[in-house]
Amino acid sequence: MSADATRPSSQGVLPLRAETPPSSHPWIDRYLETLLLEKGLSENSLENYSRDLASFLAFSEEKRCPLDAVNNGSLFLYLTRLRARGLTSRTLARHISTLRGFFAFLAEEGLVAEDPARLLQNPKLPKTLPEVLSREEMARILARPDQTSKLGARDKAMLELLYASGLRVSELIELRPLDYDDQAGLLRIFGKGSKERLVPVHYEGQRILSEYLLRWRPEFSPKQDRMFLNRSGKGLTRQAVWKSVKRYAQEAGIRRDISPHTFRHSFATHLLEGGADLRSVQILLGHADISSTEIYTHVETGRLMRIHHKYHPRADMNKDD
Repeated sequence: MSADATRPSSQGVLPLRAETPPSSHPWIDRYLETLLLEKGLSENSLENYSRDLASFLAFSEEKRCPLDAVNNGSLFLYLTRLRARGLTSRTLARHISTLRGFFAFLAEEGLVAEDPARLLQNPKLPKTLPEVLSREEMARILARPDQTSKLGARDKAMLELLYASGLRVSELIELRPLDYDDQAGLLRIFGKGSKERLVPVHYEGQRILSEYLLRWRPEFSPKQDRMFLNRSGKGLTRQAVWKSVKRYAQEAGIRRDISPHTFRHSFATHLLEGGADLRSVQILLGHADISSTEIYTHVETGRLMRIHHKYHPRADMNKDD
């Protein structure tokens, strides 16, 4: 994916990603292009929409039911099939959300008489806490890269940045050298929907990142304007970052399923444990709605309980008295 696909262009128009495969139906293509132009969705999100709609299109063609003839019964049969495949509630909810958005678009465009998906309801999602690394585990991972080699120095800067700023992996691989202000210690990040935010980098992270950019990055013979490059001088992919994180976690003796997003969860959790408020963490993570940040409230609750037990005048009274 080109960098310009996720950043505002000088013309105010975003080019359609060449990597996104055609759907074989013009209405789906039109909807995906609208999502790209108006919402600036990430490549990963756009691929999810495309894949989900291609699945529904295949079902409707199998049932010989064109898109303009889809009704509540058609959607019910399709969702029943998805449930029979054993999809998780979260994945099923994503399919429903995709269908609601798609048919709402068709209705607004006058392509269908009415929206058959307007009454679809999401399944209840289980509230699961994200996987989080302890401070000691994080320190062990960050100590693994060999900083005397260009690859090790790159990986050290990359891991430090993931933890220092709570970046999504998609945000990390899109970073450009000029997105980092080494004087102010700030990163300019383009998140979901091309929304820009500024995130500070701690002093140790600043030192490591500046050294990488000045000393090591030129040794990759850059061919793309990306902060983190592969051996060919091109920008790292999501898969490459994921593999690096997995490898260093294993080298650090951590056997749990760790991903780049684990660094983001750990970033938020450790901030809250240190006393940060939920609103500040929301801003740093780039969450549009604080409800997305509230998954970390278990940390805030635990901290409040410790404060209560420590400072309440009756907290240290013997329960047997």
